[in-house]
Amino acid sequence: MARPREFDIDSALDRAMQTFWSNGYDGTSLDDLCLATGLGRSSLYGAFGDKHALLLRSLDRYEELGLARINAALERPVPVRDAISGFIDDLIDKIIDGSGRRGCFVGNCTTELGRQDSEVNARVRRSMGRVEATFKAALIRAQERKEINKKTDVAAVARFLVAGIQGLRLVGKANPDRKTLKDIQSVILGTIS
Repeated sequence: MARPREFDIDSALDRAMQTFWSNGYDGTSLDDLCLATGLGRSSLYGAFGDKHALLLRSLDRYEELGLARINAALERPVPVRDAISGFIDDLIDKIIDGSGRRGCFVGNCTTELGRQDSEVNARVRRSMGRVEATFKAALIRAQERKEINKKTDVAAVARFLVAGIQGLRLVGKANPDRKTLKDIQSVILGTIS
């Protein structure tokens, strides 16, 4: 009879994700993952598979948590432009205080592994597609509420929001200056009309 797991799998996955996010895939060893999760190698392998499988699960977890944050911001009872502005304000605050200066985990994985790892690349494309779809749905609802022009190409704006927010996070890694980041935010928000 197999022993039941004696750890919270989501908590262990969150800690592994944080380790990959901070160190990158190549910079993270199995010992780092064991230390972060509190699991021995056999338990780590038993729960998640190898290091690469754990990275893929970490990307899935990041996507799940990120979409929940975006949805929470977009579901606020305010105009869509204000909801998106609040979401970006939160990102900027985290960049300035240091907790958001690692950039986007998905973006970091794209930079490190996207060209040579088809599974990571597929995860990144799926994640960005889901974020784009979430913004697009919110923009469509905003058109129906007459908050933005009916002629606005919401698909193009949603794609730009994904690209603009990724760019803001990248700039924030190198230059965590509030005025610079607020300037970028202003241009991003200017596309929502």
